[in-house]
Amino acid sequence: MVFRICILSLILIIQGCMAKKSENPEKEKLAFDLPPDWAREAIWYQIFVERFRNGNPNNNPTAVTSANALIDPLPDDWTLTPWGHNWYKQESWAKPTGLDFYRTIQMRRYGGDLDGVLEKIPYLKDLGITAIYFNPINDAPSLHKYDARHYHHIDVTFGDDVAGDLAIMASENHKDPSTWKMTTADKKFIGLVKKLHEEGIKVVLDFSWNHTGNNFWAFKDVEKNLDKSPFKDWYHTKFVKDGKSGETKLEYEGWYGIKNLPELRKIDTDGKIPGHPYEGNIHPEVKQHIFDVCKRWMDPNGDGKFEDGIDGMRLDVAEHVPVGFWRDFRKFVRSINPEFYLVGENWWTKWPDELMDPAPWVKGDIFDAVMHYQWFKVARSYFAHPNDKINLSQFKHQLDSVFLKYPVYTQQSMMNLAASHDSPRLLSTFFNVNKYKFFCKPQEDPQYRTNKPGQITYHQAKLFLLHQFTFVGAPHIWNGDEMGMTGADDPDSRKPLVWPDINFEPETQSDFSAYTYSETPKFDQAMFDYYKSLIKLRKSSPAFTYGEYQLLDVADGRNVLAYYRSDGKERFLILFNNNPESNSIKLPDDVKKYTIAFSYPQNNQLELSSSMILKAYSGLVLKVKP
Repeated sequence: MVFRICILSLILIIQGCMAKKSENPEKEKLAFDLPPDWAREAIWYQIFVERFRNGNPNNNPTAVTSANALIDPLPDDWTLTPWGHNWYKQESWAKPTGLDFYRTIQMRRYGGDLDGVLEKIPYLKDLGITAIYFNPINDAPSLHKYDARHYHHIDVTFGDDVAGDLAIMASENHKDPSTWKMTTADKKFIGLVKKLHEEGIKVVLDFSWNHTGNNFWAFKDVEKNLDKSPFKDWYHTKFVKDGKSGETKLEYEGWYGIKNLPELRKIDTDGKIPGHPYEGNIHPEVKQHIFDVCKRWMDPNGDGKFEDGIDGMRLDVAEHVPVGFWRDFRKFVRSINPEFYLVGENWWTKWPDELMDPAPWVKGDIFDAVMHYQWFKVARSYFAHPNDKINLSQFKHQLDSVFLKYPVYTQQSMMNLAASHDSPRLLSTFFNVNKYKFFCKPQEDPQYRTNKPGQITYHQAKLFLLHQFTFVGAPHIWNGDEMGMTGADDPDSRKPLVWPDINFEPETQSDFSAYTYSETPKFDQAMFDYYKSLIKLRKSSPAFTYGEYQLLDVADGRNVLAYYRSDGKERFLILFNNNPESNSIKLPDDVKKYTIAFSYPQNNQLELSSSMILKAYSGLVLKVKP
């Protein structure tokens, strides 16, 4: 074990020297293949704007702005859903459709907007956030906005003049950036970026360059003009003439067969294998449009300076796009902003058992990092004790297997997330024992629990969070997890946030559930305070951001997880007893070398000794004196 630690330390020290922070950042430009330091130091907060907060009722979605977002048409009496509505109860307009909850839920709108984000900047500052990842806010009719109508405009329901913004869009030649104008929604977003930057908060936007919505301006032209459309080659289209009627019909590929999401044309490909990188590119006219859109949001006033623009992008379904495009994409965005951060969604090779290997995408020529589901699956399997649980020895081995394939600077820039818009919330995924991301909502498993968990789950989740905020990689919070919210898999993870000033109806079980409950959703101040304390701990020392990690054994039977985080100046020993019984430990150094930096439970009365007892479900962070 000592030999392993020494070798590991040597590797990490060498890599760390290669990735050493610039001592004079004003004179030294960030290398093309390195992630920016700000991304390694980030405390991420992911915002799904439609469900974050309704700050301006005057721009609420309407049947017009939401039209044609789904296969199912909106009912004639469709209205906005009240923020505090019982999540699993169908609205009066939804029941008569005869469709089940998971069909009509996609029709819901709550009216969250950018004004709501502006209003809650002090909340984010108080929590300790330094970077926001926004789910798509490009103009789109859906609640999720991965079905873009326009990439180069912010959604009309996020501005101050829906009708006026629609008129501005209609006046443009969408292919020609010289005709593009700023809508009220665009201006509001740029103003939001400015305010966030003033507060030291970076901004990352989510885009899908794999597909648009079927309401996208170019696709609408193809639908109208068929093979006469100048945009017919932007998509994977075929034009078939009916032998009897003589009419020409449009056929096209939708992402995973979803006709609302037509795929943009890929060219010069060598054969797409799901879950793996493949060579090729995107049609040159589409590619130019994408680059024009990037420049718009990276340098909004076109003065050649990037400080007023976004700081990075999260790239949706990244493995569906050829890597030749991604290499050109990185070159383009880094030519505008040398510290632009790119994080890919590289998730499954074969769901639900095989996660993608991110290594091909993070060699320095494509992305800086991925949304690190690969780390979370391993961590959940240890801390949550689900059906696919692993023991401590397996956890250590798998942890090394995940991280040591990357250079240190890549490890540090990974977006370490516990939950997202696409997965169950942290508390719910710890409460339920199902395999990760498998049968994790009532429609798929009637026994899946959507109510509040018991105390053991809270202990396990909070120990996991202590690991998240003390380990390598930038910690990420899915909006609402810090409020103690529950939620099954998408769409149940996209509930409106439980702000303290909003009254909620009691939540009752899904019609698919084989059990009953009634609980009133409320803001969990204790959970918020715990997150806040972890963020404070994370920021207290560069060792948690830039330090190496070393796993070690401190207990007989190896029932206690322990690792060092050290950066050459400061060193911390982090200990976890993720077990239902107490465990004895032996500290590696003289007890006088240690001071308590953090403990869980936080009211835990501890006396340090060379041999001591860690209570069940407890954690400890000790600062080690030189």
